[in-house]
Amino acid sequence: MKWSVEAWRRIEGIYTQILEHPFINDLMSGELEREKFNFYLQQDSLYLAEFGKVLAGIAGKLEDSEHRKAFLDFASDTVSVEQAVHQFYLSDQKKKTTASPSCLLYTSFIHKQLAAASVLEAAAAVLPCFWIYKKVGDYILANQSKEDNPYQNWIDTYGGEEFAQAVEKAISICDKLAVQASIEKRKKMWDAFVKASKMEWIFWDSAYKKEGWPV
Repeated sequence: MKWSVEAWRRIEGIYTQILEHPFINDLMSGELEREKFNFYLQQDSLYLAEFGKVLAGIAGKLEDSEHRKAFLDFASDTVSVEQAVHQFYLSDQKKKTTASPSCLLYTSFIHKQLAAASVLEAAAAVLPCFWIYKKVGDYILANQSKEDNPYQNWIDTYGGEEFAQAVEKAISICDKLAVQASIEKRKKMWDAFVKASKMEWIFWDSAYKKEGWPV
């Protein structure tokens, strides 16, 4: 069994809860409050800036040249997507944003995997941001009923074929890394993948609540 098959099996319940979250349902119906969506994008901008750094850092630790190139491409594409989508929706936003507790938790986690864990765990930790977003994008495209959804640009970005190719490549690299790993290292990869998947739910939930610092 491929590492990725078991990885997804372990987060099926988390993924179901993501699909059931009101942020995703309101996004799909087009009824999501614009303030909540803007809050999400502002936090996502902060997250993606750190995510891109981690992707580039992983590239520097990978031995296979094709894998290195793929992760450098991921890092570059992350910047491009972030700029395109966020400028489309936030072009008139001038307010400087501070990372929410959930955003800081997530970015700190992936940086920790890069700095203190194996490159295998780091690769597994960034995979949910690829895989879950693609699955959510596909789900919304298949189930949305509103033709003039104000968030269609975002939906099309993550439900599109170009993003699908990147996701498949990221999954394939994790599978290839896992083949060479010990059982213990494969377990650590699964653990990192599951934790990051939980943080995907937390990130959307924090946006829906427009989470701030309590003190």
